[in-house]
Amino acid sequence: MAIATIQGPAIFLAQFAGDREPFNSLESIAEWAASLGYEGIQIPSWDSRLFDLKKAAESRDYCDEVEGICSAHGLTITELSTHLQGQLVAVNPAYDELFDAFAPAAVHKNPKARQEWAVEQVKLAATASKNLGLTRHVGFSGALAFPYLYPWPPRPAGLIEEAFAELARRWKPILDHYDSCGVDYGYEIHPGEDLMDGITYEMFLEAVGNHKRATINYDPSHFVLQQLDYLAFIDIYHEKITSFHVKDAEFNPDGRQGVYSGYQNWVNRAGRFRSLGDGQVDFAAVFSKLTTYGYDHWAVLEWECCLKHPEEGAAEGAGFIEDHIIRVTETAFDDFAAGGSDAAANKRILGIE
Repeated sequence: MAIATIQGPAIFLAQFAGDREPFNSLESIAEWAASLGYEGIQIPSWDSRLFDLKKAAESRDYCDEVEGICSAHGLTITELSTHLQGQLVAVNPAYDELFDAFAPAAVHKNPKARQEWAVEQVKLAATASKNLGLTRHVGFSGALAFPYLYPWPPRPAGLIEEAFAELARRWKPILDHYDSCGVDYGYEIHPGEDLMDGITYEMFLEAVGNHKRATINYDPSHFVLQQLDYLAFIDIYHEKITSFHVKDAEFNPDGRQGVYSGYQNWVNRAGRFRSLGDGQVDFAAVFSKLTTYGYDHWAVLEWECCLKHPEEGAAEGAGFIEDHIIRVTETAFDDFAAGGSDAAANKRILGIE
């Protein structure tokens, strides 16, 4: 096991993109991110104000232009994201109307057309990633089974198995395309997706034949809300973690609400997302574990806080991540006292003839 230095700080632009300066173009938002001390950006592929996904998949010249804008501000593209499109690869009918908002109006109220659009988008992102020289990607899996999370009324036998079999049928061709492009798809393990914890990730991995491109975008905040051991998760799945969202959260149950939080809004939930350092995630331990296991890719801020202004969260986040990145040592602390290697001496010390 070789320790490695994590890259960063980087920032996911999705929650900051908007219609006003400096958040309404790649040029201006890149300048803003760099001014805060970020060295990398994760680009939401669905936001046309920042990025033209179809053009990126078709034109290396456009990709060179995008890279040029970023590099002019000292920034590296860490990954493209298809969180919204990946969500639409698999949608339970209970969520049809809500998730139509993630897709163009032309496919609203037409689940089949919406899914076909989503699959095309996610595949385009693989090609665009290849054109940008990227080898990692992040997104969601979508969900067919999630409405049946709690087993009451009792689920029909085979319901979950069929859901994961269908999820695999939809994702296997996509993952094969990612493989042909040399890109990993890092699924964000997330409530609302069928891949919501370690067990469901394993179920999916088995269903897609242990596909090597089906990896993990690690985000400890979602595990705090589920009361899952986010450090043990790294111990178990570190070989599958290809990307890392640095996002904080807190869980404060009381006598009235717990994990399910009584349908309350984000401010009033027992489990809620917070800006970095304001929640309960032990990031010193997270960065130590990932470093120990050799994770050498980017640490990417994803800001989602129910209280703090996003610009303040972004301004604080760069320094927070930088302070937690461990520059790995090239020597052992006790090298000064080492006596060298001598096989004969070792035998004498042990009393071996």
